[in-house]
Amino acid sequence: MLASTPTAETLSDSLPKAVANDALNTGTLDTAQSLQLLLLCAADKADDLAARLHTPFTIAGRQAALHAIASLSDLHNALTQKSWDAAIYSPDLMLLPLADVIHQIEQSALDLPLILLTHPVTSADTQQALRIGVRDVVDSHQLDLLVLSIMREVREARHRADHGIALEKLKESEARFRGLASNLPGMLFHLRQKTDDGYRFLYASEGCQKLFGVTPHDLLASASRLFDAFDAEEKKSLYRALQDSASNGALLNWEGRTRGRTRHKWINLRSMPHRLDGNTVEWRGIATNITQSKESEAQLRKSRQQLAELSSHLEAIKEEERERISRDIHDELGSILVRLKIEVALLASKLPDTAETLRDKAYSIEGLLDQAMSTASRVARELRPGILKEFGLPAAIECQAEDFTQRFNIPCHVQSDEDIPEPALATSLALFRIAQEALTNVAKHAHASQVFIRLHREHGNIVLEVRDNGRGISDADMQKPKSFGLRGIRERISSLAGSFAIVAAEQGGTRVTLRVPEYTPPEPPADEEAQRALF
Repeated sequence: MLASTPTAETLSDSLPKAVANDALNTGTLDTAQSLQLLLLCAADKADDLAARLHTPFTIAGRQAALHAIASLSDLHNALTQKSWDAAIYSPDLMLLPLADVIHQIEQSALDLPLILLTHPVTSADTQQALRIGVRDVVDSHQLDLLVLSIMREVREARHRADHGIALEKLKESEARFRGLASNLPGMLFHLRQKTDDGYRFLYASEGCQKLFGVTPHDLLASASRLFDAFDAEEKKSLYRALQDSASNGALLNWEGRTRGRTRHKWINLRSMPHRLDGNTVEWRGIATNITQSKESEAQLRKSRQQLAELSSHLEAIKEEERERISRDIHDELGSILVRLKIEVALLASKLPDTAETLRDKAYSIEGLLDQAMSTASRVARELRPGILKEFGLPAAIECQAEDFTQRFNIPCHVQSDEDIPEPALATSLALFRIAQEALTNVAKHAHASQVFIRLHREHGNIVLEVRDNGRGISDADMQKPKSFGLRGIRERISSLAGSFAIVAAEQGGTRVTLRVPEYTPPEPPADEEAQRALF
């Protein structure tokens, strides 16, 4: 049973003394909170011991609730019912063996300080008591020291409890971190660089085994195991990236390939540097395997290159077909129309003077033949402008501008520099077709009253500008899914390693600007030509 008496319930309501507080050094203990103490002694001795403890607790400015315990069953019940700050055991006033009391406290799994109160206190008894689990031994004739001992043990017990809670939280946080690190598709790392000590890993997650084929222990032992996973050039690149990141405080975002006999791995290292002092820099980041991403990028680039080559091939076939049709129109159809005109003229000259009506019909047919010949000539020029080969790009664009003006009744002004070098035939043809497409778009969509074309040199490039004063073009117009004209222009310019821009003009309308190098590098020979050149 848990026994208590009026004198044993609460000791001291007086104010704390400054000297006593300094001696106790209670720290974070709340002086207004009553200490819950177990008093292990015989029931008839509890009131006397409580009265003796009244004065020391009063001087210390502390309140204490003393609960008398007379048997092991009472101790067991007390330990299971509530928490206690400390226990006082007096062998002079208690018949329970000390070993049984310590065993009962240990079985409760509570951190309950047990203080032995006895007289006299000998060194041998103190060592024996401390060895079996007693926290402190105090002379029963010096109860002021008992208060100090209780306060110290309570404070240390609370420190141990706080430390245990902190350790549990730390273990939980570390387990959570290790769980996250083990499930990340890469390696978490903590790398340190010292000027006089080189590189050293302070932490590496288990992902290093999959990335580099080494264990975290290997990397912690030697950071060179990471650098040795790359060949000489990649290793130099990684060192340069680390040095630049350390010196500039910039993000480390490095990509490189590991060594391997068959398939290489692409690795990305990403981290922000943290400078600890003038000689020490640390990186805490992640290394990931980006092989699949790199291979997808390579396949995408290859696919785009193949599409560009196919587009160029189709354009070349189209130009060949245009040239054939243009030649047929010019040679075959043109000669037929000329012969028809001659025959009509001969027929009109042989008509009698009285056949005015027939003569007028002949002259009308002759006029229609002139129109047909003009149309055939224009179509042949649009399909394959012979003037482009004979007189060059500026003359061909001027001829196209004249045809545009006559056909749509929209003035088209052309300005070209005289010092423009004649580009390669493929470049001239591409620029001519782009000018054709731009003029066609103006006629269809711009609602313009004037068009201006300028051809000039600028920083080693040939620049073609087409500008109108129409309604302009919006972003939505340029993003239409069926704007194949603009896509064709972009593909042609891309094949010439040039640039293309279409923006709103300063005073309304639209401005198209093309830039291509003056000298386009020659295309590499086809496989058959390369083999023929080799053998």
